[in-house]
Amino acid sequence: MIGEIAKNINILGDFCGKRDVWELSHENLNKKYGFEKADVMVLFGGSIIVGGDVLAKAMKEEIAKTYVIVGGAGHTTETLRQKVHEEYPDIETAGLCEAEVFDRYLIHNYGIQADYLETGSTNCGNNITYLLELLDQNHISWNSIILCQDATMQNRMDAGFRKYAPGKIIINYAAYFAEVIQKDEKLCYAKEIHGMWSLERYVNLLMGEIPRLTDNEEGYGPKGKDFIAHVEVPIIVQEAFDELKYVYGDKTRKANSLYASK
Repeated sequence: MIGEIAKNINILGDFCGKRDVWELSHENLNKKYGFEKADVMVLFGGSIIVGGDVLAKAMKEEIAKTYVIVGGAGHTTETLRQKVHEEYPDIETAGLCEAEVFDRYLIHNYGIQADYLETGSTNCGNNITYLLELLDQNHISWNSIILCQDATMQNRMDAGFRKYAPGKIIINYAAYFAEVIQKDEKLCYAKEIHGMWSLERYVNLLMGEIPRLTDNEEGYGPKGKDFIAHVEVPIIVQEAFDELKYVYGDKTRKANSLYASK
């Protein structure tokens, strides 16, 4: 029973946490896209701390020409503030938006900074629209973009970009890959991930994504709220979600009106 729950969580995790290349490298980009360096790489502030580590590594290896951190204040912000400050007491995070928290994290741990910060967005939708405005306002010409978001929200970020920036080369790189396993009759992560959500929170976020990604009247796709491009939810994912609902009930993250687009 517990092993089946772990399997279903991992099915949702694989679906939501898209990676178009398994590792960010010049070789992998060239092999798949025909170029060694993307025009832009973006870290979205909804990510856990490890997203900052991913961005820092990419910057040091010069994976892109321009680097942006996007994120105002949303439903994940306070958790990020707390996690960063607890682990790095020298970093004061109170009152900072997500982009500013990651900016200070990069300075503190790696001595580097992104080229631009977008600090006004509050949800996945205006994460995208405000980013596109920032790139336009700064006259940044681009055709390819690497998106790095929390693994639970990566698929939705991709769908949003396909709606608002059609024709561009979108390279998904979820900030982490989390495998859930059974150990001593309990669920746990197979390996430690920097700043990772509690398992309950991770499942809550994953389960909240499936109704959003399902293209029906209640979802975020063209047949529903029209926030994102169409996403095809495979039968295996829908079945895993339905089975998890028997275990977790309706503990899915609901949209918070405080963070709705203005």
